[in-house]
Amino acid sequence: MQKPKNTIIEPKKVDSNGLISNNQTQTEMRANYYQDLVADYSKPEPVATNMAQQIIEQAEVIISMKEKTLPSIDSDYTIEQIEQENREWWPTHCEALRQGRGDILTGEYRDNLVYLCQDGPYYGLEQQKERERHWWALIAQPGVTVVWPIVMFHGEFVYFEWNCLDTQTYELTAKGNVTWVRRGHRGGCYLKTEQLTFYRNVFASAELLESLSAT
Repeated sequence: MQKPKNTIIEPKKVDSNGLISNNQTQTEMRANYYQDLVADYSKPEPVATNMAQQIIEQAEVIISMKEKTLPSIDSDYTIEQIEQENREWWPTHCEALRQGRGDILTGEYRDNLVYLCQDGPYYGLEQQKERERHWWALIAQPGVTVVWPIVMFHGEFVYFEWNCLDTQTYELTAKGNVTWVRRGHRGGCYLKTEQLTFYRNVFASAELLESLSAT
């Protein structure tokens, strides 16, 4: 599959006065980051029901492929294959979070996950579990839609930015930017760094927590 054409446009040449010499704007519109992915999660709109179900089924298959030992990157498991698998995985992560599938979200991690964020650091799955459940519940709550307008892939690395929008008032309720180091389907995520900000509520109610699938 051809990689998305989302690279940054090189700056135009300028003259001695610092003006663009060819009368073009200094930046050009970027291509949508989802143009080569199976579904677009950059917009505050649900994916078609049938597609969403297929994506969740794929998510369950992907987490079942995770191996107990982190696989090596070599001729049998190349960095190119890992990047392609990360592209395949990405829509499943988005849909799982929108549906509050805590079981899938937890299954994406390795047992020895390192999670660096302002509330952390967290090591392993138990340290971050209770805190992240609140974040997932707030992001997936009714009346709020999470979108990921930017996602970039480079080998093991997946960088993305997310926003939560109130569907009635369109106010921003939370946002963040994240980097995952994910060794494809066989390895899963072993390092995650995140800056996240919640503008409305920091801890989820018991009702919202109960709506998450078991973690």
